[in-house]
Amino acid sequence: MLNKEKLDQLLRRHGSLESEMAGGPDPETYVRLASEYSGLDEVVGRIRALREAEKALEGLEELLADKATDAEMRELAELELPEAEERVEQLHRDIQLLLLPRDHADDKSAILEVRAGTGGSEAALFAGDLFRMYERYAAARRWKVEVLSESEGEVGGYKEIIASITGKGVFARLKFESGVHRVQRVPETEAGGRIHTSAATVAVLPEAEDIDIEIKAEDIRIDTMRASGAGGQHVNTTDSAVRITHLPTGIVVTSSEKSQHQNRANAMKTLRARLYDLERQRADDARASTRRGQVGSGDRSERIRTYNFPQGRVTDHRINMTLYKLDRIMEGEGLDELIDGLTSDHQASLLAELGDEA
Repeated sequence: MLNKEKLDQLLRRHGSLESEMAGGPDPETYVRLASEYSGLDEVVGRIRALREAEKALEGLEELLADKATDAEMRELAELELPEAEERVEQLHRDIQLLLLPRDHADDKSAILEVRAGTGGSEAALFAGDLFRMYERYAAARRWKVEVLSESEGEVGGYKEIIASITGKGVFARLKFESGVHRVQRVPETEAGGRIHTSAATVAVLPEAEDIDIEIKAEDIRIDTMRASGAGGQHVNTTDSAVRITHLPTGIVVTSSEKSQHQNRANAMKTLRARLYDLERQRADDARASTRRGQVGSGDRSERIRTYNFPQGRVTDHRINMTLYKLDRIMEGEGLDELIDGLTSDHQASLLAELGDEA
């Protein structure tokens, strides 16, 4: 049940912010107030709609309870009652979702890491397919994709590829993609037509800003090395590749594009995202070791999804959702259905936790 006093407090706070902004504060204060004000807009709109819906429902119930109500009015009230009740229930659900604890990283851009797992060359090809799926999904949403580091497979695809995906709400949409993705298909090199199983791992990290993570100069070691391409041939003759080691955690990141300056920037961006993700995981563990921070266990070693090419189906094991539209999903078009299902399941689990705490 929604707490009436809490809803009243939100309405009062929204009105108070409006008055403060109208009072002509300094620019910095105005930006802060406007940000909080816009953040409350949606839930306040729903609360006001709920109050109106509750009044309408109360009016119908009073008509039906009044013995003096004539037959025609009673009949109209009985017809309108189910719709009025559903309206109130729907607004209750909407407000509950809007009041759920918010992941402050949801609005951030993200670092996407895709690595070939078990399965040799076929795993590298699948890693390439997955990366292209996310690339197409990002393009459809007008997000910017920038490859930070890549290591190509021997016959195509990637042993590893790391990219920055920039846009509003990237992390919110992609955060449940972290985990082991398994593929079942007949490789082009398979003469006998046997189905092979291979895997690739995906990690989606919220992109950290300088204000999120401070990296001390004495905590990192930066090594330069000669960049090499697929098969070991040298890309150029300069020592342009960069490897950064974060000494306190042992995290190692590399970047091997042509510009050493760009490599250093790319590697620092990836390192900052990994350290930020590490801090988020520690905070989650500290709040409650048993609390589910992501759909499933959140463990990136967990198999989360299977792509079965012979049957044209994709199954997400965390929510037991199977879709027979593999082609559309690999094109990025059908991915929203899976993401929406995962998001709804996550919201349901948060609501259940709040109910347990009440």
